[in-house]
Amino acid sequence: MKKIIFIAVTLCSAIVSAQNLDTAKINDLINSKINDTDPALTVGIVKDGAIVYQYTKGLANLEHSVKANNLTRFNIASTAKQFTALMVLQLSLEQKLTLEDDIRTYLPKLYPTVKEKIRIRHLLNHTSGVRDYPDLMSVQREPWWRRVGLDNNDVLELLEKQEDLAFKPGSKKVYSNSGYTILTKIIENVSGQSFYEYSKQFFKGLGMNDTFFSKNYMAVIPNRALPYSDWQGNGVWQEFPMLTNLNGDGFLFTTLKDQLIYEQAVQNATLNNNVLLIESQKPIPNSEIKTYGFGLELENRLNYKAVHHSGGTGSYNSQVVRYPNEKLTIYVMSNNSTIWSGYIADAIANTILPKQKQNITYDDSINTIATIEKSDLNRLVGQYRSPEGVIIRIEQKENTLYWKMDNNNPIALQLEKGNLYSYAGNTSTKISFEVNKNMTVYWPNATKFIYKKIPLFKPTITDLEAFIGEYYSEELDVAFNIILNEDDKLMAKMKKRKQLQAVEVINKNDLLISHYRIQVERDAFNRVMSVLVTTNRVLNMKFIKKTNLQFQPKIPTDNGSINVTTIGSRDGNSSQILLTKNYSNGNEIWSKQFGGKSYDKASSIIATDEGYLLIGSTSSYGKGNYDMFVIKTDKKGKTIWQNTYGNFYNDYGYAAEITDTGYLIKGATQDCSSNTDVFNRTCKTNVWYVSIDKNGKELSNTVLEEIK
Repeated sequence: MKKIIFIAVTLCSAIVSAQNLDTAKINDLINSKINDTDPALTVGIVKDGAIVYQYTKGLANLEHSVKANNLTRFNIASTAKQFTALMVLQLSLEQKLTLEDDIRTYLPKLYPTVKEKIRIRHLLNHTSGVRDYPDLMSVQREPWWRRVGLDNNDVLELLEKQEDLAFKPGSKKVYSNSGYTILTKIIENVSGQSFYEYSKQFFKGLGMNDTFFSKNYMAVIPNRALPYSDWQGNGVWQEFPMLTNLNGDGFLFTTLKDQLIYEQAVQNATLNNNVLLIESQKPIPNSEIKTYGFGLELENRLNYKAVHHSGGTGSYNSQVVRYPNEKLTIYVMSNNSTIWSGYIADAIANTILPKQKQNITYDDSINTIATIEKSDLNRLVGQYRSPEGVIIRIEQKENTLYWKMDNNNPIALQLEKGNLYSYAGNTSTKISFEVNKNMTVYWPNATKFIYKKIPLFKPTITDLEAFIGEYYSEELDVAFNIILNEDDKLMAKMKKRKQLQAVEVINKNDLLISHYRIQVERDAFNRVMSVLVTTNRVLNMKFIKKTNLQFQPKIPTDNGSINVTTIGSRDGNSSQILLTKNYSNGNEIWSKQFGGKSYDKASSIIATDEGYLLIGSTSSYGKGNYDMFVIKTDKKGKTIWQNTYGNFYNDYGYAAEITDTGYLIKGATQDCSSNTDVFNRTCKTNVWYVSIDKNGKELSNTVLEEIK
C-alpha cells in the first residue's frame, strides 16, 4: 500500500501545558459525572499540535474491577466513519478510483434499475438515497443487534434486494450507515485485500498501532472496555452484548493514545504539508451539500467553526470535536450508557473557549408579516404540508397553539409579536400564519419554507374500508395488515407485535401507525394500491397491497346501506345489475334490476343529489363487445337515465366522481391492431376517463396510461 501519511509519533507525544486550560475545572466536571466504580470515561485534548490533557476514570471491566487507562480499547461507533472515508480519499489521491465513480462500477448488483448515477461521494456524505440498513432491519422487526454473526456481506445482500432509492442522489442528506458498508466493499474491490487487512495496514501507516476494526465478535481484544448499561437507572449494571461482525460504518476499537496521535497529525497537517489529512477536513469536491464531508460533520458547534462527529453503538459512545481556527481538539470515549460523550465535549469546550454569540439572520419577508386578530386564532388550527410532504398539525388548547409532527408530543408555540411565533424553549425558529392559507417557517440563517394548509379530512366508513388489506414488501420480505375493528376504527397488525396498533387517518392519503408515516398510493380509479412507509432513516419504503382490489359497491346510509352487484342468470348465458337497499343487519328493504338480454356487470356506485349513479359494463347495449355502462336512478332505485360509452372493442366502467359539470367516469378502453385478424392482432388496454353532464351526455374523453 502506497504511503501518503507519515506521522512522527514522538513529535509532541508528551503532555504539555496550555495557556487558559483549567485542568482542575475539567477534572471536576468529569468527576461529577462518574464514580471510580462506574463504567469508564476517557478524555483527551490537543491544542496547538500538542497533547495538553488526558484523563481517564472508571472501569473497563466491572466484573474484575479493571481500571481503564489511555491504552484501553473502546468501540467508537460512527466516529469511525472518518477513517473509512479517509481510506477512500487516499485511494482517490492514488488515482485508483474517483469520487465521481458510480458505485455500480464496482458493485453492479446494486440498484440495477436506478438510472441516476450513485456516486462514491454520495455515499461519503449521506446523499445517495441508499436506505439505512439498521432501520431497514427494524422495519423487518429483526434489529441488527439481535442478528448473531451479522456481517457486511449480509448487509450487502439486503441492499441488493432494494429496487429503488429513498430519493434522487444528491437531492438531500439523510444519514445512512449503509453507505459506509458499501464503501468497505469498494475498498476491497479496488485494493484487492479484505477490508480488515487493508484497514489494519492503513492504521499502522497512521501510527495507530492499537486501532483496528472488529472482525469477529467472539475474538479476544486485549485491554477492551466492555459496554455497560443501567437500564432501570437503579445502579444495577448490565453488559450490552455486541454479537455482530460489522465494520466500516462503526465497530472500530481504538485507544485514547492512538486517537490523540491522530489528532496531533490533523492539527499539524498544514505544517507537514499532508494533502490527505488537509483535504479530509474539507467539504467533498462537487458535493451538493457542504455540511458533511469525509465522515465528518462540518456545521458550527457552540457558534464556532467546527469539524466533528459522534458515535453510539449499544452502550459505547464517543465524540470528536475539532475547532480548526483555535487549533483545539476534544476527544471523548466511554463504555457507559448513562454518559453522552457529546455533552462532555461541549462542557469541556465551554471551559476553554470564550462564549461566542451566534449571528442569526432570517429571510427578509419576516419583517413584513401581517398581524392576525386574536379572534382569528382558531382559524390557524389545521394541517399544513411541508415542501417535502411532511404534515404538521397545529392544535389549540385554550389560548395556546401547539405544533405536532407525526405522533411526537406537541410543542407549545409562544407568540413573540404580531403574528410571529416560536417554539417554547427554542426561539431560533420562527413561524407565521396566513388565515386559512399557509404557514411560513423561518429557519435561522436559511431561506423560508412555505407549508401549505390542507383541508381537514373526516373519513367515512367507505374511506376506511379502502385501506383494509395486507401490505407486503418483497424487498424486505415483511408484511403488515390493516383491519377495521368492531368500533369502526382502523388498526394495524405488525410483525412480532401482539397488540394491534391504532391507525390514525390524517387525510385521504396520509396515515400514522405508531412512529411509521404512511403515504398512500392510489391507481387511476382511486383504489389503494400501495403505501410508502417512512420511519427514522428509512424513507418511502414501498409496500404493495396484496388483497384483491375491488371497486366500491356499497354506500352507507343512516339505517343501513345501498349495494350494487352482478347477478348471473340460471343458465349462465347472461347477467344483470342488482341494486338493493338493506337494513344495517343486512336484511333487504327493496331491490331493482337493470340490464338487457346479454351480460351486464356492476362495478361501483356513488350517491348523487337525486339518488345514485351506477357504473359498470354492458354487452346488451352499445357499439362494441363491451361498453362502459352508466345508470342514474332516484333514491328509490327508479331509472332516470342510462347510457353507454365506447367503440368497437371492449370498454369498461369502474368508478366515478362528481364534478362541477356532471360526472367523471373512470374505466378502461381497448385498442387493437386489426378488427378482423383475431389470431394475429395485438391489443392494449388503457385507463379511460369519460366526462359527462348530469344527464349522461358525453362532454369529452381522455385516454391515459396503459393498464399493466
